[in-house]
This record gives sequence, C-alpha cells and structure tokens, in this order.
Amino acid sequence: MEHDIRTLTARLLATRALPRNDRLVRRALVDESFRGELERRLEAVGLQLLDNPYAAHVSVGLTAEMHEPVFGAGREYAASNLGLTRDEVALLVIIWSLIVLPKRERQVTRQDLANEGQEDMFGTDKPVEHGDGVSAGLSEASLIADFGARLGGKTKVRNFMLGKLARLGFIERRQGVIHEGPLLDVLLDYRVMADRVISGTLAEVLAGAGRVLPDRNAFDVAQDADDEDAGDIDD
Repeated sequence: MEHDIRTLTARLLATRALPRNDRLVRRALVDESFRGELERRLEAVGLQLLDNPYAAHVSVGLTAEMHEPVFGAGREYAASNLGLTRDEVALLVIIWSLIVLPKRERQVTRQDLANEGQEDMFGTDKPVEHGDGVSAGLSEASLIADFGARLGGKTKVRNFMLGKLARLGFIERRQGVIHEGPLLDVLLDYRVMADRVISGTLAEVLAGAGRVLPDRNAFDVAQDADDEDAGDIDD
C-alpha cells in the first residue's frame, strides 16, 4: 500500500487532476483505509482530496485554514487564487453554468444526450454517467457572439481568455467547440454556485442571450442528490 499511496499522492500534486477510472483513484474511492491514509498525508501539507461523485475527475485543493496563509498576501486573491482577472472569472462562471448545470440535471435524472427529454421508467436505477455522453459542448462562436462584448471584446475572449481557461484545465477546445475540462466540475462547488446562478442576476443575463438553464425544480432535485450518496458510479 505504501508505494501506491506515494504514487497517487505524487501524481495528484504533479497533474492536479486524475480521472475517476484511474486504478489508484478507484482504490481511493472504495478502500476506506487507503483513502484515509491518502487524506492524512495530504492534510499534513495543508491539502485535501476534492471528490465530487458527479465529476469525471478528482483533484486536490487547500484546506480551509490554509487559504489565508497561502494566498492572503497577494492582492489577486480577492478575485482568484489562480491569477484570473474578474472578466476571466465571469467567463468561467458563464461556461460552468452552460455546461455543468444542464449536465447535472441529466446525471440526476439519468438521461444521456442522445435520449434527453425522453421518459425512462428505469432511469433512477442507472449508474451516474460521466464524459461526452452526458456533458454537452458549447460553440465558441456562439458564446463569443453572446457574451464577448460584455467581457472586453470578442478578440480578447477568443485569443486570450479561453486559452487561459484551457491551460488551467477548466475547459478543452476542440474544433471550435468548448468542452468540459478536468477541473471545471470538481473545483467549482455546485452546492455554492448553482443557487447563486439560478436565483441571481446571471440567470437573467443568460436568459437575455437566449441561453436556457434548468428550472428551479431541477436544481432542488440535484441539490438533494448531491447531499446524499451518488449511488453506483459508472467509470
């Protein structure tokens, strides 16, 4: 076990995110003693394992008591500890809202993209899905047309902001389409973000651009599901 613990800890620190179906990650998710030792070693250096059962990856982050000692001295911490500007944070939240919120609704109702909206009497017995089967992409051109002017200009969004979010692992860009990156769902806390988006001003901004978010009932169902065990995970 010692070698596997050291290997997984080093890989998490080096890569920041690992897929849930990775052999050692799977062991950490099902082996209580292995996970306990992993968490103990991370905690010893001020870190914690970030595991959202609806996310396709796991990651590591600072424990709450280490936020101020690590980031408090930098002025940029008020906006982002990743060096993101306010415009970049705003773009990140918009992308999260348009990818993760609909994805979570599909996951909770056990719908995939191919059968979205169809009734399935056995849906609740299906495992939670991850990946492209449940996470839809966004057209870059459409996103920039809708929000580019609000975020400093279309050229800035296309050539700089999206590239930075991709380098940080929040998104992936493939042939003009923005896809969920390994950190998008695991680093942004759904419990905190969803209510603020759906009940806040951003929902009005998105609606004005013709972007439809899940309704309030869907959000409540997803919140209830997040507060319980996610059940069988399909890795």
